[in-house]
Order: sequence, then C-alpha cells, then structure tokens
Amino acid sequence: MEEKYESLALEQAEGVLTLTLLGPGKGNAMGPAFWDELPRAIEAISAMDEVRVVVIRGSGDHFSYGLDLNQMMPRMAAMIGDPQQTDRRQELVTMIRQMQSGFQKIHESPKPFIAAVHGWCIGGGLNLISAADIRLCSADAKFSLREAKLAITPDIGGLQWLPRIVGEGVTREMAFTAGDYDAAFALRTGLVNHVFDSPEQLFHEAMAMAQTIAENAASAVQGAKNVLNYGMGKGIEEGLQYVADLNSSQLQLPDFSEAMQATAERRKAAFNKKISRGY
Repeated sequence: MEEKYESLALEQAEGVLTLTLLGPGKGNAMGPAFWDELPRAIEAISAMDEVRVVVIRGSGDHFSYGLDLNQMMPRMAAMIGDPQQTDRRQELVTMIRQMQSGFQKIHESPKPFIAAVHGWCIGGGLNLISAADIRLCSADAKFSLREAKLAITPDIGGLQWLPRIVGEGVTREMAFTAGDYDAAFALRTGLVNHVFDSPEQLFHEAMAMAQTIAENAASAVQGAKNVLNYGMGKGIEEGLQYVADLNSSQLQLPDFSEAMQATAERRKAAFNKKISRGY
C-alpha cells in the first residue's frame, strides 16, 4: 500500500512523478514531518520502476521557506547546551545526518530530478534544489542561503553541491552574506537553467521537459546520471574508464537494439517503459 505523507504529495502519470511540498508550515516550511518523511519518500520513488523522471515543486505561493524553526525547536532544544557535552553533540550529529539523508537520496537516486521553483526558496529549500539534477524557476523566484543570519552553518548539502553548480565564489557570497537573490542572478550564475514568466508557465515547461526525458531510453538517462555522479572529484581518465565499462553492458540492452531498428525504419523508438535496475 502506498504510504500517505503529511508534508508531501505524490502524483504520477506517464512516467513522470510530481513531488509537491505541502508544509504543513507556512510557505512549505520544513518541520519534523518533512525531515522524517522525505528519506522514506525518495526511497519509495527510486524503487518505482514505472517512474522515469521526478519534478519537485512547492504548493501555494512559494517553493519553501526552509527550516521550520518553531516546529523543530522541541527536537533541538534538549540537545543545545554546553558544547563540551559529548552526548548532546552526538545527538545533534545524528539528527543532522538524518536530515541530510533525504537530499542525499535525491542526489543518489537513479531517477533524474527537476526542481521547479516559484516564490521564495530559502535555506533548506535551496539545499534541496542543489541536490536535484536540473533547476528551473519563474521570474518571481527568490533564493537565499540564509543560515548565517541564524548562526547556523548550512549543513544539509548546499555547501557540497552548490560549488559544483555556481562555483566557489558565488557559493561563498551567498553563504557569507545570507542575502536574497533574484531569478536573474540565478540564471546568470547557472543556479537555474531557465526562467519563465509565471509559475503557471514554469510548471507547464517543467512537465514538458520531464515528459521529453521520460520518452528517452531510461537506461541511457539513468546511465548518464550515474556517470556524472561518479565523476565528481575524479579525473577524466577514471570517468572515461567507468563509462566504457558501463556502456559495455548497457549497449547489450533491448533499448539499444530498438533504437537501431527504429533508426533504420525511420520511426520513433518504443523504449521499455520501466527502468531497469543497476545504473
């Protein structure tokens, strides 16, 4: 039976799953339910053979206000105190690692994730989209890595993924100033691939992109994500050997034979609708 979530809504059609942030805090703020549910939801989505692409979006007027401090304080309050108290520090480490796990699972999932951002995308929201494969936004979107204003170092993935997306200098500016940045800045720095005039156009175009990806051979799409993830921090030669090894098996899959046959017959290829495991 499909699990029901308080902070997330899942809707699947034609190989595309839409994952919508629901809050329940204002602005889809990320409270206890979100941090508990996201890792389980991503694990479930990654195991759905019929899902080929995932679109993440927010409900209402914003993507996410980020961490819901009011809702999280009961969990955190008992752990905050003397930094020399080893037990409390370890409890905080355990909590942070658990919070990191949902975003890490997005990064590691074989499915490509498209983040469609409208309105505010603050703190945890920005960390979340940095774990996605592709980011799009509407012209009203605003981005902020605001943790420094709360005496927190961003600790749920943004400082690891953002330098690979926007570069070290832009990441350091955003993290050190905790400033607010608009859609034009996001496009100029490469944080997003495209900016659309309205949230409605954003969601339409995000779904159109997802459907385009879903029509391609799933083995090739997830193979590309696998190779790109593997190559992080490695040299060119390692990456070349890895993709050669991967393709030595991938090119024996039915999808490749179908692609060759469809090309010869001048028709659209009919690829397997389910993702094969192992890429």
